[in-house]
Amino acid sequence: MFDFWLLDENLIFTGALLLMIALGVLQAIGLGDLSPDLDVDLDIDMDMDADFDASGPADGLLAMLGLGRLPLMMLLVLFLALFGMIGLAGQQFIENLTGALLSPWLAAPIAAVTALPLTGLLSRPLSRIIPQDETTAVNVGSLIGRFAVIQTGRAQTGSPARAKVTDVHGHHHYIMVEPDNAGQILNEGEEVLLTAREGRKFRAISRGNANVPQLGD
Repeated sequence: MFDFWLLDENLIFTGALLLMIALGVLQAIGLGDLSPDLDVDLDIDMDMDADFDASGPADGLLAMLGLGRLPLMMLLVLFLALFGMIGLAGQQFIENLTGALLSPWLAAPIAAVTALPLTGLLSRPLSRIIPQDETTAVNVGSLIGRFAVIQTGRAQTGSPARAKVTDVHGHHHYIMVEPDNAGQILNEGEEVLLTAREGRKFRAISRGNANVPQLGD
């Protein structure tokens, strides 16, 4: 059996199964998600909550493949398993039928086209028993009503300053802030309440404790 798996025509399928096992091990020991936890700078892109038209053939194809039902790593593992098993089983069938194996250039596309819809089909029952990814993405508008701290410079009307705000998931975002009241100045280090958003900027009012003497001062 191992000799069959290691034939040149079958190496792509054997390799897929080995990669599937490696990814499964990484996922099991907690190394499957290698993306760093970075703070998001909203000053660079304040349009993250724009509306996108996700309808159409491409959206239907992604849904058919199971995207959104399972974590991406799990979908990849499932696809590799199906691709490898279908490829080897198909090659075994062809060899029994004709006495020869298909070229991998022909066998691999056939196995892939067969494995893709099966991946989507199997993702449905698996999604009921395997925890899905939790997203910590937030709508920019949800930051209104939260407190931020002026980081650099002074914010005044027509001259916003950079501020840091923490979202509901505990992630930091950097935004540009102007006072909500004309003539008000928000100083560096001051805590402010975000009251509104206008394009790429937020409006804010002082929390009111910036200049209050503290005990022990």
